[in-house]
Amino acid sequence: MTYLEIVNKVLKRLREPTVASVSENSYSSLIGDLVNVAKREIEDAWNWSTLRTTLTATTAPDLFNYVLRGAGTRFRVLEIINDTDNVFLYPRDSKWFERSLLMSPVQKGSPLYYNFNGVTTYGDTQVDVFPVPDGVYTLRFNVVMPQDDLTLDTEVVQIPYTLLIEGTLARAIAERGEDGGNQDQEMRYRNMLADLIAIEAGTRPEETTWYPQ
Repeated sequence: MTYLEIVNKVLKRLREPTVASVSENSYSSLIGDLVNVAKREIEDAWNWSTLRTTLTATTAPDLFNYVLRGAGTRFRVLEIINDTDNVFLYPRDSKWFERSLLMSPVQKGSPLYYNFNGVTTYGDTQVDVFPVPDGVYTLRFNVVMPQDDLTLDTEVVQIPYTLLIEGTLARAIAERGEDGGNQDQEMRYRNMLADLIAIEAGTRPEETTWYPQ
């Protein structure tokens, strides 16, 4: 469902006239803002299947810092794999990396560890890897990457749109100051959120079950 369609669904539930564009008037623009508020909350609540994607980085000899282009800063890591050598990379903190990179001679080889280290001027996350690559390796980052804020009428929402409508409606009712209605709608939204998370969690039990090492 598109951004405009969601805004109009919410407007109908509020008994307001529908619009031809999200920015048509001040109230439809407000509802559009609330759509993005609810969208961010829903995206942060669970690792939704529709938001999962893979980023790749190709190393070069003697270069340990790489930019995850297009990743931004809101993504969540599921796993990082050295695809060339078929091994998982493990996180290490900044101090560990500093000590390792200060060693003389510095260790070189196939990357086994990673540390996110800063953001570019374009807003993309940078990552350090170690050992310092001694050749070309393909690194695969399986991540959950939230969708950018919706701005165009025709943009299609990636998360469950029915849930987004309910979450936006709860915020719109609260904005109007309708306390009683807001409590009911907020409960409806929270129950739907919990139900959809439970459905998705059931398809990925390995992500919600703790196994002793």
